[in-house]
Amino acid sequence: MRSITCQVIDQPTTLPTLKRKLRETCVSLSNLEPRLEAEAGFPRHLRDWRQKRRLSQLDLALASGVSQRHVSFLESGRANPSRNMILQLSETLEVPLRDRNAWLTAAGFAPVFRTRTLDDPQMGQVLSAVRMMLSAHEPFPAIALDRAWNVTMANKSFDMLGAMLGEDIWERIGGGERNLMRLMFHPKGIRPFITNWAAVGPLMWRRAQREAEAMSGREMLGVLDALAPYQDFDVLWSAADAALVPVMPIQMQVGDLKISMFAVVATFGTAQDVTADELRLETLFPADPETEALFRGAAGPSR
Repeated sequence: MRSITCQVIDQPTTLPTLKRKLRETCVSLSNLEPRLEAEAGFPRHLRDWRQKRRLSQLDLALASGVSQRHVSFLESGRANPSRNMILQLSETLEVPLRDRNAWLTAAGFAPVFRTRTLDDPQMGQVLSAVRMMLSAHEPFPAIALDRAWNVTMANKSFDMLGAMLGEDIWERIGGGERNLMRLMFHPKGIRPFITNWAAVGPLMWRRAQREAEAMSGREMLGVLDALAPYQDFDVLWSAADAALVPVMPIQMQVGDLKISMFAVVATFGTAQDVTADELRLETLFPADPETEALFRGAAGPSR
């Protein structure tokens, strides 16, 4: 049991003085509560993203054309941002559109950026562009991914590659969505077929971590957490020989077939919809003549 010692100072205090001090304390506490609530909203978003981008308040002020004093006041909750100020600072910090909506909501404004599905009529041009790119990349694999690396669309060559690994490949790795990270890092997925896993695995894992951090991707962090128990982190933190080639290929041995490919990732540069902003097009290219001949031969003479 802890003992508490109180020291009493014998100093005469009048009753009116005690009442006044009590009133002042109550007023100060009542003012503190909304202040703390405000600091946990927009100010926290601003401070966290500024620190995530590794910028000082002065750096952000210079890059956004806002005074350093105002940035400081916004982060401390001493000043309230306007809608335009939120959009200006979030653009400077390259905040994803989903999180810009969160900034606006935290500051008491309505979200600006809509989240449409790809089959929404207003997303017709986006969907057409994705289909065009997937089709144009034939006879080589290509997929469209969301921010958690769920496969939203794929071309025929990607499905053919999956079939080479087994018709039940997606069932073997589980999960509600066809997820590229699960396909790569689940022990029943592609990983057993990859012959240069010590080089490829660390690069892909760190890329997923960087994207999750850059996009504040809770969904991707959940995928990484689910896959972490299957990983050998001594391998994932090694990246042996990863800097010896311009682009690290994924080298696979599937039966008698040897496949070597590297990935190129494309995004929409001027997205104003959350879905389009988070969409990634992952296109796989042959890293050697044998792989190119394999996929061209599987596609038929027209390719």
